[in-house]
Amino acid sequence: MDCVSQLADRRAFPSTPLKTGSRFCFGAAACALLVLSAPASLRAETISGALAKAYLTSPELNAQRAAVRAADELVPRAMSGYRPSITATADAGFQRNETEFRDINTNPRGVGVTLNQNLWNGNRTANSVRQADSQIFQSREQMRIAEQTLLGNAASSYMNVLRDTAILNLRRNNVDVLEEQLRQVRDRFAVGEVTRTDVAQSEAALASGNSDAFVAQSNLQTSLANYRQFIGEQPKSLSPAQPLEKLVPRSLEQAVASSQKEHPAIQSALHNADAAELAVKLAEGQLYPTIGLAGNVNRRYDSQNQPGSRSYSASIVGQLSVPIYEGGAVYALVRQTKGQFGQARLIADLQREQVRSQVVSAWGFWQNSRQLIESVQAQVRAAEIALNGVREEARVGQRTTLDVLNAQQALLNARVNLVTAQRDRVIGSYSLLSSVGRLSARTLGLNAPNYDPTIHYDQVKGKWIGVRTPDGR
Repeated sequence: MDCVSQLADRRAFPSTPLKTGSRFCFGAAACALLVLSAPASLRAETISGALAKAYLTSPELNAQRAAVRAADELVPRAMSGYRPSITATADAGFQRNETEFRDINTNPRGVGVTLNQNLWNGNRTANSVRQADSQIFQSREQMRIAEQTLLGNAASSYMNVLRDTAILNLRRNNVDVLEEQLRQVRDRFAVGEVTRTDVAQSEAALASGNSDAFVAQSNLQTSLANYRQFIGEQPKSLSPAQPLEKLVPRSLEQAVASSQKEHPAIQSALHNADAAELAVKLAEGQLYPTIGLAGNVNRRYDSQNQPGSRSYSASIVGQLSVPIYEGGAVYALVRQTKGQFGQARLIADLQREQVRSQVVSAWGFWQNSRQLIESVQAQVRAAEIALNGVREEARVGQRTTLDVLNAQQALLNARVNLVTAQRDRVIGSYSLLSSVGRLSARTLGLNAPNYDPTIHYDQVKGKWIGVRTPDGR
């Protein structure tokens, strides 16, 4: 069985090393990787499928969706200011009056209904509704941020498993090679071809190789745990992944311009500034007169110590309330909200600059990742040639065992660097898309129903009564 076939069989995180004989098979481990294609029959899980599972099952994202649904109730709460408040009352009791002539026992009782209707309150109700909408829009942008974070973490965990699996295979293969080489050096030492120093150097290289393999195993276990955290299940067999070439912007200028319009962090900050501005208007509304209407209907029995008496009363009263002085508390509140509004605008400006910086950084990483892969591939080819040359020279006594070990280590390091560079290019595309604000299930075309926050909003915004919570899905 060749090395590529062995690695294909071991892609589901093997527990036994590759059998490669005395020659290097580092290319096989690199073939498992990342951006290279694999036969369809070998694909059990794709990165799109894993991201879809994360999108549907993530507790963190579902918690943020629940927060959005809770925020939706701000609108009907604010809308209540337009609606009347109605209160029903009832009372009943016993009363005894003793006089010189007779004792009177009565049961005074009655029922009544009171209605209060706001007619104008300094536009506080209208501004409360507008502020509630801004807060809901902000919560939706926070949900988009949570979605981007989740998909980015899930993609990273997927690629980390691929990377660490390939590196572990490289390390284990290296141990096999070093064990075979140590056996050969000991045989040659037994016949006097090499010295004890050569044996010690081979033993030290094997010990170092085993140590690196243990570290690689530990790194893979960490990546497996992260995969389980973000995607919701243990990985079994992962297919290679491609960078998002078609989805990333074509130029830095386009990426920056798009991020300023689309990034959820900027949009969230802008909605927060809108809510802060409306808070100023709400505070100022407390300085305006209020106009309302109060209505009362009452029915009384046995009133005024008259057994069997009945009375009925009804009234409707217009009310005007003009604030004169509130001890300065309202004026202080107005000044405070103005300060908070100014802070919110500055935070929005700061968020723009932070997003711009993230885009520039992600763009630079993305642009350099291709050249980095090409450079590391050249390093691998050169290291392969160098290793072959050193081995040939060692056979004729022109190179020492240490020279061969160093050349092997250089090739191994180059292979590991290539694995890492290929992983970084894929993740770089996701990071760039996230920095622009476009990393979403819809953009990626995931095979999962997209969560629509407007469904729940439409279900509750006009509700007058009821305590049942709509599903909103």
